[in-house]
Amino acid sequence: MKKTARKDNIIRYKISEVALGTTVFACLVTLIIGFTIGLNWNSIWINFSPYLGFKSSSSDQLNLSSVQNLYTVLKDNYDGDIDKNELITGAKKGMVAALGDEYTEYMDSEEAAEYKSALEGEISEAGIGVSFAKREDYVRVLRTLPDNPARKAGILAGDIIYAINDEEVWQQDVDTIGKKLRGEAGSSVKVTVVRDGKKLDFTMTREGINNVSADITYDGDIAILSVYRFSKDTGTLTKKLANEAKEKNIKGIIVDLRGNGGGYVNAARDMLGLWIDGENILTQKSRTFSSSNTSAPRGEAILKDIKTVVLINNGTASASEIVAGALKDYEKATIVGQTSYGKGVVQTMLSVDGSNLLKVTTAHWYTPKGNTINKTGIVPDVEVERTYEQINKDIDPQLDKAKEIVL
Repeated sequence: MKKTARKDNIIRYKISEVALGTTVFACLVTLIIGFTIGLNWNSIWINFSPYLGFKSSSSDQLNLSSVQNLYTVLKDNYDGDIDKNELITGAKKGMVAALGDEYTEYMDSEEAAEYKSALEGEISEAGIGVSFAKREDYVRVLRTLPDNPARKAGILAGDIIYAINDEEVWQQDVDTIGKKLRGEAGSSVKVTVVRDGKKLDFTMTREGINNVSADITYDGDIAILSVYRFSKDTGTLTKKLANEAKEKNIKGIIVDLRGNGGGYVNAARDMLGLWIDGENILTQKSRTFSSSNTSAPRGEAILKDIKTVVLINNGTASASEIVAGALKDYEKATIVGQTSYGKGVVQTMLSVDGSNLLKVTTAHWYTPKGNTINKTGIVPDVEVERTYEQINKDIDPQLDKAKEIVL
C-alpha cells in the first residue's frame, strides 16, 4: 500500500510539474505576442479593422518614418547640442502651421498661459499701455491707453513697432512683441517706432496696466459704451453699465467696437441680450460638427427701445463682428465707420499633451440672415473714415456722425 501511495504521489507531482511548466510557457508566449501586438498595433488595426466593421484607412495615419530619418541624419551630422523636446515641440508647431490657417495654432504650456491671460486682460507683468495688432504686414499701434507710459511718451496710433531695446522686431509676430514689451514694474524699455518713414526712439518705465474690457462715458443724454475685448466677464460688465445708463434716462447709446479684436462668443451673446430677446444671433457651420444656432438670453433686452449706433473699423474682428452683424440684421442699430476686419471663423481651444493648447478653427459663423463676413467684413450703413492723424489729434468724425444719428 505504501509503495502504491508513494507511486501515486510521484505521478501527481510529475503531472503538476508538467502543468506548471506548460502554464509558464503559455504565459511567456502570451507576453511575447502581447508585446509584439502592442508595438505594431497601429499597423495591425489599420489592416484588420475593416473586417471588424470599422472604417479606417492608412490615409488617416501619418507616416512619420521620414521624420525619424531626418532626425537620425540631423543627430549624426549636427555640430551642437540637440534638445529632443524642443525638436518635438517645433515639429508640432510646424505641422499645425502647415495648414496655412492663421487662426489655428499650437502653443506650449507657457504660451497657452499667456494667451489665456491676454484673452482675459490679465497682465501680471508691467507694460507700457499699448494696444497693437498686425496691419498691412506690420505690427502697428492701434491705440494707447490713458495715463500709461506709451501715451505719456508720445507713441501714436499707426506707429509701426520696429525695435525693442535695439533688437529689430518688425518681422516678428504680435505675441513675441508683446512678451518683449512686458517686464517688471520700474524696469526700463526702449521702443523704436517707424512713423511717416522715420525712426523714432522712446524710452519708458514699465508700469502696472489697468486693462478693463469695457467702460462707459456720457455726453449729455448720450451714453458711449466702449468695449475693448470680449473677456469672460464682459457680458456681466456691459449689463451692469447698461443698467447704469438706463437709470440716467439716456436718449441714445453709442457702442464703440473699434479696435476690438474679439474674444469669447458667449460674452458677445450675453451682451447682445441687451437688445435682442431670445432670438438667434449666429449660426455655426462645420464640416466636422453639425450646424448649430446660438440665441441671445431672454428677458434682458433693456436697451431694445433705445436708439443705438455701433462704431466699427478695420480692427473690429471676430466676436465684435458677431455683435455688429446681429444688431445690423435685426435693425437694432445703425452701423457707422469703416468695413470691419472679416474674421468669420470660430476657434475652439483644446488641451493637448497636458497643459499645452491647440487653438483650432472648428467652424465658420454666419449672421442671423445667413451672411458670411469672413474675408469681407461688415460694411457700415454709414461709411466714415478716420485717419491715424485724426486719431492722434483726438479728432473723431466717426463718433461725431454717431452722435448726429443717435439724436
